[in-house]
Amino acid sequence: MKFKKQRPRPSDGGENSENISEKKKKSPYSLASNLIWTFRNLLDHGRGLLLILILLVPVNVGVQYLEIYLPAAVAGEVLAGRQMGHALLAAGIPLLGLLLGDVMKQSFRSLEESARVTYQCENEELVIGKSVRMFYQIYEKKEVRDLKSRAMAAAQMWNGMVPLEDIARGGFGLVENLLGYALFGAVISFVSPWLTVFLTLAPLANLSAARVFQKWEYGHRGKMADLDQRLSYVNHLPGNFAGAKDIRIYSMASWLQECYRDLSGERKKWDEKIVRYGFLSRLVELAVILVRDGAAYLLLISMVLKGSISVEKFILYFAAISSFADWVSGIIESWNRMCESSLRVCDFREYMDWPDPEEGKAAPVPGSVCDGPEIVFDRVCFRYDNAERDAVHNLSLTIRKGEKLALVGDNGAGKTTLVKLLCGLYLPDSGQIRINGVPLSDFRREDYYRLIAPVFQDIRTGFFTLGETVSGKDMEHTDEERVRACLRRAGLGEKLETLPDGIGTRLGTQVNRDAVELSGGEAQKLMLARALYKDAPVLVLDEPTAALDPLAESRIYREYERMAENKTSLFISHRLSSTSFCDRIILLKEGEICEEGTHEELMKKGGIYRKLFSIQSCWYQEEGKEALS
Repeated sequence: MKFKKQRPRPSDGGENSENISEKKKKSPYSLASNLIWTFRNLLDHGRGLLLILILLVPVNVGVQYLEIYLPAAVAGEVLAGRQMGHALLAAGIPLLGLLLGDVMKQSFRSLEESARVTYQCENEELVIGKSVRMFYQIYEKKEVRDLKSRAMAAAQMWNGMVPLEDIARGGFGLVENLLGYALFGAVISFVSPWLTVFLTLAPLANLSAARVFQKWEYGHRGKMADLDQRLSYVNHLPGNFAGAKDIRIYSMASWLQECYRDLSGERKKWDEKIVRYGFLSRLVELAVILVRDGAAYLLLISMVLKGSISVEKFILYFAAISSFADWVSGIIESWNRMCESSLRVCDFREYMDWPDPEEGKAAPVPGSVCDGPEIVFDRVCFRYDNAERDAVHNLSLTIRKGEKLALVGDNGAGKTTLVKLLCGLYLPDSGQIRINGVPLSDFRREDYYRLIAPVFQDIRTGFFTLGETVSGKDMEHTDEERVRACLRRAGLGEKLETLPDGIGTRLGTQVNRDAVELSGGEAQKLMLARALYKDAPVLVLDEPTAALDPLAESRIYREYERMAENKTSLFISHRLSSTSFCDRIILLKEGEICEEGTHEELMKKGGIYRKLFSIQSCWYQEEGKEALS
């Protein structure tokens, strides 16, 4: 896989980054396509479940037939005055078959539970794998993350069912009901062929009503999914430790409760609509059943009273008509089930098939890139969706081999956007980024990521051990001595000594009972240790000392200089005092380079950098005094 080639902005006759989201399929997959896909998916990830569903078809049909045949057989033997031995044999064989069928059904149902959970986990893993590998710029879009939520819901168990298997279950149910329809229809045809036709056509009204309800529900699924996301977000806020502090200190509890009441009230209205429309659909079904079965039973009663059929035939036909109605309803229900489940499969497949901007080229990383490469931004532009102006505009910049470059500027100047472009998380709308003369688009994405060791401002530590967090691997594949060395270099040596489990200490107190909770500064040091462990040729630090005091910050800067040795590095900070040790400083304003040079050169120019530095200098002095005291 490789990066998509950059294209010019719309003003140049090309496309911008919005086209990435426009490349998805705009229409759902067909029912037949989803059915075929589901069977293939079952063959790949749920063969046991597929085998059980196949075997249940003949077993269910056979048991149903034996259930209506047995009472008629017993009645025939009694009315004919057969001997006890003959009667027991005639009734015992179907009874034995019925018992055997029930045992098989129970056995299959027990095995089915385990097979269903396995299939569920396999499909959830597919969604998770797609999510963690999807191009960041695409995954950042809300529409994609909403689709991901629906895809995960399709893979999870709801009311004892996994929606992704429901279309296959509906398919096998359709086959089963068609077999039952043919078998029982043949029995009923001995009463009257027209009765079979009547019992078949009557439920078409049910099908029409059900389809109207399904289309209405599907057409509003986006609104309900968005509402559910909002509810989930508000519901989980109290469980977030950082948010929990704000909720209490700023007296937000009543406001959040009101938000939840409003959202849950809106969701309740949708649920009421679903129940109401579903009930109306059910009323149509009940009316049809009353007319259909009532007419059939009246015909049978009149025939037995006239002597046209015997009592045992009456019992057989009566049971067959009742079951036949079930088979016809089953055909409709199975079809509706397939159609409804197909909508869930559409969500899953649309997400899994969402196109990535790179396709299959396997160009390796050139050997010349492995040691502190030169990085060139050549007239690079990038604009966020729905933004009025570029976040980075026509930017040309060369970061020399092994250079330590500082990037400064106000919030919104484009610093973080530039970093994401450098890290390959965003694609330029126009222009080109080159690494040692090689266009970024020529690299395989995974290979390119190996060149970058970033420490972002937003920190997520997860619930893994310290060692796993630093190495990004399980402990079996982690170099433990290297982890300890990196933690010490990052300033966590003393902390490590206080932990009884050392690098095996788990993080995430919300998940692990014996976990530790790191402070903001400790978490930033942990991310520095992770960057040290990776030892990539390009080092990117985005506000790595924002949570540290001046003395700890000073120590980290000294370590940063050692970390950056023989590497090309980019350092972002709002504290201009931290940039003086860098080889060069770039000041960004509104996505463009406003000033550049060393600290001394920029101070001599007397421009924006000097003004900002002068304003901040009093803060640095005060922070230093507080830290020393």
